Amino acid sequence: MAVKKVNIGGNEFEVSTNSYWIAILAIIVIVILFTSTTSFYKIEANEKGVVTRFGKFLKITDNGLHWKIPWNIDKVYKVKVDYRYKEEFGFRTLRAGVKSRYSEKQFSHESWMLTGDLNISDVRWIVQYNIKDPKNLLFNVRDIEGTIRNVSESAMRTAVGDRSFHEVLQSDRRRIAILTRDLMQGILDKYNIGIAIQTVELKDVRPPVPVRDSFNEVNRAKQEQETAINQANQLYNKEIFRAEGESQKIEQEALGYAINRTNRAKGDAKLFTSVFEQYIKAKDITKKRLYLETMEVVMGNVKNKYLIDKDLKGVLPLLNLQSKEVGK
Repeated sequence: MAVKKVNIGGNEFEVSTNSYWIAILAIIVIVILFTSTTSFYKIEANEKGVVTRFGKFLKITDNGLHWKIPWNIDKVYKVKVDYRYKEEFGFRTLRAGVKSRYSEKQFSHESWMLTGDLNISDVRWIVQYNIKDPKNLLFNVRDIEGTIRNVSESAMRTAVGDRSFHEVLQSDRRRIAILTRDLMQGILDKYNIGIAIQTVELKDVRPPVPVRDSFNEVNRAKQEQETAINQANQLYNKEIFRAEGESQKIEQEALGYAINRTNRAKGDAKLFTSVFEQYIKAKDITKKRLYLETMEVVMGNVKNKYLIDKDLKGVLPLLNLQSKEVGK
């Protein structure tokens, strides 16, 4: 066996030549294995790979297996571009699910906001975003989460500060969410950090805890007031409609009576005119006819009739004054 002397730290050691070459070969194998393992990297389907060389941006790689220069000459930063990130404001979710569990800690420093009518509202919201430019994300911003949170708070306070408390609480919640999203996107685009805001959702808007009970009492009083007003309006409308109906009924009856009386008067006048015309043509005949018609009507209602000669005197003996029918 060949022996070789090796001087290490002033001390000489005898090393077998075979062992020496085996050690050299092992080191070479280790270097090759390390080089090969650090020369390839894999990018998943929802990721983008940002490659830097000596710290300077080189390129962006898509999903799949890729090669790079090892020994930290080329570095790869994997960024999830198809993943939707979420930031919560005013609350924190400890466990999401059917029965989500939330943190009991108060986050009033980020949720309490001053409205346009100088009231304080407790606004809780969620921001969801994804990464559209991984290069700008890595090179143009240092604290991604902190930047998102600061920009979101600024935009939300701007949107809430332009509206009254009741608008924030009820009518303008969707508008506030849309305006906050647009304001955030404008600021982030100005910073050029490669983030796209997907949605801003207002989860809850309520008065602050110290005044919440008083606010609820005021709301209950307003609801009772509105209920009373609605009932009064309902009764008012009912009576008004009933009175209007009766008025229209009376008016229609009066109109019908007037038309009836008018038509009857016109008919009587026409009848009188026609009779008068006949009377002018034949006065004696018309007088006699009118007399006979009148007598027919009068005598038709008399049951017992007595025919007496006009020259007869002493009519009383002929009449039975005890009879009840005589006076009829």
